[in-house]
Amino acid sequence: MRRADIFIFALAFMTVMVTFFPVPMRRQIDIKKERDIERLRELALKQEEELRQITDYLLKEKAEIRRLREMLSMKAQKELSFLKEILKKRERALFGDKTERRHRVKGGNDQAGEEPQPPVVQRGHGPTPQPELQVIERFHDLDEPDMACPKCGGQLQEWTGQFEESEVITSVERQYVIVQEKRKKYRCKCNACVETAPGPYKLAAGSRYTPEFAVDVAVSKYLDHLPLQRQTRMMARQGLQVRANTLWDQLKALAKVLEPSYRRLIEEVQKSEMAYADETWWRLMDGKIEVRKKHWMWAMANEELVAYRILNSRSKEAAAKVLGDFNGTLMADGFSSYGALARQGPQMKLGNRKSGIRFKLTNCWAHARRKFVEAEENFPEPCGEVLDMIGRLYGVEHKVSKNGDPRARRAERYRLRQEESKPILEEIRTWAERQRVLPQGGLGKAIAYMLDLWPGLTAFVDDPAVPLDNNHVERALRGPVVGRKNHYGSRSEDGTHVAEIFYSLLESAKLSGVEPRTYLLKATWCALESPGLATLPDDVREN
Repeated sequence: MRRADIFIFALAFMTVMVTFFPVPMRRQIDIKKERDIERLRELALKQEEELRQITDYLLKEKAEIRRLREMLSMKAQKELSFLKEILKKRERALFGDKTERRHRVKGGNDQAGEEPQPPVVQRGHGPTPQPELQVIERFHDLDEPDMACPKCGGQLQEWTGQFEESEVITSVERQYVIVQEKRKKYRCKCNACVETAPGPYKLAAGSRYTPEFAVDVAVSKYLDHLPLQRQTRMMARQGLQVRANTLWDQLKALAKVLEPSYRRLIEEVQKSEMAYADETWWRLMDGKIEVRKKHWMWAMANEELVAYRILNSRSKEAAAKVLGDFNGTLMADGFSSYGALARQGPQMKLGNRKSGIRFKLTNCWAHARRKFVEAEENFPEPCGEVLDMIGRLYGVEHKVSKNGDPRARRAERYRLRQEESKPILEEIRTWAERQRVLPQGGLGKAIAYMLDLWPGLTAFVDDPAVPLDNNHVERALRGPVVGRKNHYGSRSEDGTHVAEIFYSLLESAKLSGVEPRTYLLKATWCALESPGLATLPDDVREN
């Protein structure tokens, strides 16, 4: 029962008692007949005292009711604001822009006291250089009626070496051809020896398709995000009749050949001193679109390589499989599995052995910033303050020179972080501790997220090798996410393994600055010529 209800009940009870028992525990006095002045004065004084007490009590209860109403009103207002915030988040998720870019960001790269300048509109552009395209010359002749001079009527002669030149870009349709492989036979005159010329390498004995064909299918699916059914329709328009199951058989055979390269790539990433980790969901359909199981694609990257693992769990045990015996510095978001693994990794048991994981965990400022960007619509003033301070952190990073000796750049980064970034972090911490907000609201959750990860968010100040955010591996996950949207994930456990192999090799080639198809083809030929040989993008670049 609420306090106001108790008060009303008590007041009603007192009214009844006064009405029916006006002077309890005391001899009744008839005021109209009483002639004793002293007795009447005594009665009046007692009644006055009782009325004063009742009045004081009623005033206190009235003030308490007012306080309770204000408290309930404030709580209802906060809850209403929280519900409005949730509604706006839902509307933004369904209909809003997905970018984290703010309409106007102070600090960071903006100069103090200057208004941001409008972007310069570029009018027109010149031809884009195309150094990779083959140049084909095509000559044009005059028609016969135009060969006569309009002045004298004489016959025009070709002016040797003189042309009016221009360039156009056209397309040459891809062709699929059947190559009849004829392996010559040799025999001795004694008929005791017959030799046959060796044929080309194949992914599997008796295969009708070349390794180049399988590489093109893999690049189209895992780099250009074309589902196999769509590829079969494109091939049919070009004259090749093939089923999606046949294309899948080629991918599976190619993945088996490239397995050593994938394993070596994982080892190289796990040996890094600085690595990045993130994960996203992946769908396993088990051959039926109606049956969907949520798996997780884990990504672990260094500056030039990225390795993916698709597992059926998001637990710390799954994270331990991804990290292996990693012993460096790991940049990750606030996902709890990384924190738990950093604390108890060396004592964890993986199968019959103890984990060799022993790493230092650092956390991502982009994830912390994202929480405030999401809450800014409902809390513009406080979120604007902290976002400006975070922008200044990134502004300090942009001051570090991009060229020059790596050791000199590290020293410069360390100096700038100590002199400029450290005071900004103190401002952010002071601001966060000063806020008084609803814990379950967007701003309250953003502040709690940031303060919980504060040691990992500030580790970059004393280590110039640690970046501010985890965007490097998030960018590496964009390709698999687009592929997931286009072909809905994988249809089998084998499909998840094939996907993690090709995504790892192709995305690593992109990070290393190597043309992905060239790398995949080179790695395939090396593995066919020397079974078990692993090839990394650096091996192709050196050649």
